[in-house]
Amino acid sequence: MQDIIDRFISYVTIDTESDPNSETTPSTEKQWILAHKLVEELKAIGMQDVTIDDKAYIMATLPGNVDHEVPTIGFISHFDTSPDFCGANVKPQILKDYDGKDIVLNAEQNIVLSPNYFKDLLQYKGQTLITTDGTTLLGADDKAGITEIVTAMEYLIKNPDIKHGKIRIGFTPDEEIGRGAHHFDVEKFGAQWAYTMDGSQVGELEYENFNAAGAKITFKGKSVHPGYAKGKMINSMLVANSFLNELPSDEVPEKTKGYQGFYHVHHVTGSIEETIVELIIRDHNRKKFEKRKEKINKIVRKINKQYAKQLGEDIVIAEIKDQYYNMKEKVLPVKHIVDIAEKAMRDLKIKPIIKPIRGGTDGSQLSYMGLPCPNIFAGGHNFHGKYEYVPVESMQKAVSVIVKIAELTALPDYGLEDTKTKKRK
Repeated sequence: MQDIIDRFISYVTIDTESDPNSETTPSTEKQWILAHKLVEELKAIGMQDVTIDDKAYIMATLPGNVDHEVPTIGFISHFDTSPDFCGANVKPQILKDYDGKDIVLNAEQNIVLSPNYFKDLLQYKGQTLITTDGTTLLGADDKAGITEIVTAMEYLIKNPDIKHGKIRIGFTPDEEIGRGAHHFDVEKFGAQWAYTMDGSQVGELEYENFNAAGAKITFKGKSVHPGYAKGKMINSMLVANSFLNELPSDEVPEKTKGYQGFYHVHHVTGSIEETIVELIIRDHNRKKFEKRKEKINKIVRKINKQYAKQLGEDIVIAEIKDQYYNMKEKVLPVKHIVDIAEKAMRDLKIKPIIKPIRGGTDGSQLSYMGLPCPNIFAGGHNFHGKYEYVPVESMQKAVSVIVKIAELTALPDYGLEDTKTKKRK
């Protein structure tokens, strides 16, 4: 256990926060620090073909140890952390034998991680938790995933009696700002399929995610002295407000779950002359996703029609850009790759939690780039904030799942024949 704790802490104490406003890859220079450390560590544990390119994408190989043909599989994680919350000067706290009570993260600032609010904590009574000190995020998203992949590779190297095919691993920058797969060389990676180790609680296995788009809506106005404004002033902020009122009030993140899609307004800046509304559009169903985009365009046309005579031009301009799509479309034709991960968990007495991702993943983009890529749990909770934590036992279980997947992939029919027989019965 201590080895995995030490490895994880050595990663999270390096600041790798990404920057959405940067045009470079990686988006921040500090990501190179952990990237170079990982390269050296991979070499040290005995991985082969360890490479890092000019954009900090890391790849390495664990050669197969069987004499029959086995598909090359991959495991992928990202080393950047979210810009949503401070990722500098992370000071992890280790709590052994958690008693199920409130955890004081920071007494001075009265920051408490409580099971009364975060009920998932109660699943981990008696386990060892790694938390923040209440002033930063932890970075388990996705340094837990990296820890698990490196640890699993080291275990396989030290235990050659476990038979497996060729395994490729990849670590990427900038996933948290949606660019993790942008420069990923799928052909160079050379795997038939892969798994991102980037989920949350133990058992999560995901191969569905949102279809996603971002929208920037610009509202024009006319500023006139308020004492003489009748029939002349157009307050762009009020026009923007009328647009927002047209969106379905119950189709927002805080009121939806499961397969329910939403509109999420995340930035509004404005004055009388110009207001800009930025929002994201999400839906698992592709047809509903397209309808959501059309809903926005319909509202825009309606408002423009209302002001056509007064202004003489469009008062609202909508820019909508697709961001990624539901990887289910690309994974279902090779569903056995999900079945292998599910069997690995069941063989290890881990109950699979198969559910849609209410978000995005590098695996989505990679799947559309020709590398089908379901997502597996990394074990952390409450990502992107000061209440983030990870149970060490969850990371250990993730390591076991990686090893078991490698083992199953080298078996005839991937070890799934018994599963098929049970389903037929």
